[in-house]
Amino acid sequence: QVQLVESGGGLVQPGGSLRLSCAASGIRFSVYGMGWYRQAPGQQRELVATITSGGITNYADSVKGRFTISRDNAKNTVWVQMNSLEPEDTAVYYCNARFANLDYWGQGTQVTVSS
Repeated sequence: QVQLVESGGGLVQPGGSLRLSCAASGIRFSVYGMGWYRQAPGQQRELVATITSGGITNYADSVKGRFTISRDNAKNTVWVQMNSLEPEDTAVYYCNARFANLDYWGQGTQVTVSS
């Protein structure tokens, strides 16, 4: 059974930082491209950042220079370090694992940026 379990969300003040984690099980993690997506109320889910099996990263323009995605294949875990958070970053953040025609999602973790 495939599981992607996110953690690390919460309430943070503008300018603060959070680090989200996604622990994967039930997949051959090292071959999967991993990603973080987010969905704000009333909006569609959007890309935050992705990292390929080879470690190549890609970021949404809105988070470039503030967020950093990383992975550890030995730990079956992907992270996103989020710095200089803004109220506009408030959303449910989802972990994604993708390989060929296989596509898996976590349950999401809430990030709220507010003073």
